[in-house]
Amino acid sequence: MSILDSQEWDLLEAQAATEEENRLHRRFSLPLSARYMRPDKTEHSCMVRDISVGGVSVTLSGPADSVAIGERVVLYVEHLGVLEGPVVQVSPHGFAFRLTATQHKREKLASQITFLLNEQDMQGAAQRKHQRIIVGNHNAELTVTGGVVIPCLILDVSASGASLACKSKPEIDIEVRLLGLRARVVRHHQEGIGVQFVDILDLDTVQAYFG
Repeated sequence: MSILDSQEWDLLEAQAATEEENRLHRRFSLPLSARYMRPDKTEHSCMVRDISVGGVSVTLSGPADSVAIGERVVLYVEHLGVLEGPVVQVSPHGFAFRLTATQHKREKLASQITFLLNEQDMQGAAQRKHQRIIVGNHNAELTVTGGVVIPCLILDVSASGASLACKSKPEIDIEVRLLGLRARVVRHHQEGIGVQFVDILDLDTVQAYFG
C-alpha cells in the first residue's frame, strides 16, 4: 500500500467534500455575472454555472489552472452579494468552491435562489406566450385616431404587439388600429414604430389576422 503525499490527500478530501455536498444540497443552473477575488486581492470576471446553499460552480473566460484546490476565494455575485469558501474542484474552464456561511446566511441564500428561479421561469413563460412571429413584410394599413390612414409593412407580430415599417410615425401613446385591432404606439425605431395591442391575442387569432 503506497503512502499518499499531501497533495493527493488534499485532492481526495476535496473530492469527498464535493460528493457529500452534492448529496446534501440540490444544485440549480442559474447563470449570473460575477467576479471573484483571490488571496492576493486580484479580481477576475466569471459567470455562475450552478449554485446550491452548499457551494458554487463558476465558468471563467480564461484558464483556471492558477486557481488551486484549497485556495479560499471571495465571490461577488449579482443579485446574491458576497459568497466565499475554499476551492474544491478545478477544471480547464472554471472551478467550484464549498460555501462557508452561517445557517442564517444559507437560509437567506436559499430564499434568494428560489426568487431568482421563479423570476426566470416567469420570464421564460412570458417569452413563450408572446413569441414574435416573422411575417415577411406583410402589407397593411394603420388607421390613426381621426381617420388618417398610414400604409405600413408588418415586420413581426406577437400576441401582445407588432413591429411596423412606415414612413410616417404617429406619436407615442396615441391609439391606432391595425387590421381592425386596437393598439397603442409604444416606441419608435429606425424603420417605423412598435405597437402594443389593447387586448392580448391568442396564437390562433394572430395566425388568423397575420398568417
